[in-house]
Amino acid sequence: MTTPARHGRGAARIALALGAALACAVFVALGVWQVERRAWKLALIERVNARVHAPAVAAPAPAEWPQVAAATHEYRHVAVSGTFLHDLETRVQAVTELGAGYWVLTPLQAADGAVVLVNRGFVPPEQRDRTSRRTSEATGPVSVAGLLRLTEPGGGFLRRNDAAADRWHSRDVAAIAAARGLHRVAPYFIDADRGDTTGPGPVGGLTVIAFRNHHAVYALTWFALALMAAGAAVYTLRTRDHPQDDAPHP
Repeated sequence: MTTPARHGRGAARIALALGAALACAVFVALGVWQVERRAWKLALIERVNARVHAPAVAAPAPAEWPQVAAATHEYRHVAVSGTFLHDLETRVQAVTELGAGYWVLTPLQAADGAVVLVNRGFVPPEQRDRTSRRTSEATGPVSVAGLLRLTEPGGGFLRRNDAAADRWHSRDVAAIAAARGLHRVAPYFIDADRGDTTGPGPVGGLTVIAFRNHHAVYALTWFALALMAAGAAVYTLRTRDHPQDDAPHP
């Protein structure tokens, strides 16, 4: 004979089992999502590697600027021609394999007046001032090859750009262009190749291309949690009441 207490415990077991089953389904879905993310990340890495090592192509012209996006353009190997406006350079704080110092971003103006910011490379603190590296400043028309990078608005981690004080922690194209009074500026900048820098000036070719890819670990974690939830559901359903559970207590 089923007592009300036993009936209540049975209902509670079913509810717990259903909860565990629901958790199992959620964990499985999360695991599958991480598997899909891993496939997407591997495809992205393959695309980026292909772009980086491909021959340089013409950088997007002004008519193409509205279509520039990370998925289709970031890290593309491009080339651009024009004249450097060295007196309007901007130094952005950076930490590279060569230590702490600055990126040197210099506007490059094309014959049609369009401007592209070129990250000519890294300089240590002792070369912050232009006077220490004027011999490396190309004059007249030049051609520059490098990797197309998208703007980095706002600033760095916990550090905001301060245009008024000329302190820059990220390569924010729009903010730098406004601070330097530049017009018709591309919505991207170019990290110059190492071969495009000579003399004591900026060292190019230091772009770090790294993508975090821990999706396999995340997927295994979610699937392990799903197995635990499934085991909990089975255990709960197989648990049986014992007659003594309903016996009166003294």
